[in-house]
Amino acid sequence: MSTNQIRIAGTGLLFLFIFLSGVWLSNSGKPLNGIILGIHKLISLAAVVFLVVIICRVNRTAKLSAIELSAAIVTGLFFLGTIITGGLLSTDKSVPAVILTMHQITPILTVLSTAATLYLLLYRKL
Repeated sequence: MSTNQIRIAGTGLLFLFIFLSGVWLSNSGKPLNGIILGIHKLISLAAVVFLVVIICRVNRTAKLSAIELSAAIVTGLFFLGTIITGGLLSTDKSVPAVILTMHQITPILTVLSTAATLYLLLYRKL
């Protein structure tokens, strides 16, 4: 298995664990279980760190092109949106229904954006 395949598989596994822990957390009801919430947050943090490391290593090898940098920034913004909406949902306060809807949509956009970014970064023409 090549390094790129390992990176993609690792990212895929992290996203799978994020989604599974998110479903587990959602099904645990309110108030949210702190242990499950902590697991969900730690896996999400691991995914962000893993992607940042990949981007930095690729950038060190050869500078990112404008489209690669743009894709990485968009991915980061989707991650940020997912984290913010998840943080709002994890509070004890009532939040508008649109926040829940956004938290259901932004992870999908994050996965799609991450896949596109990884494709651009890992299969680039040097």
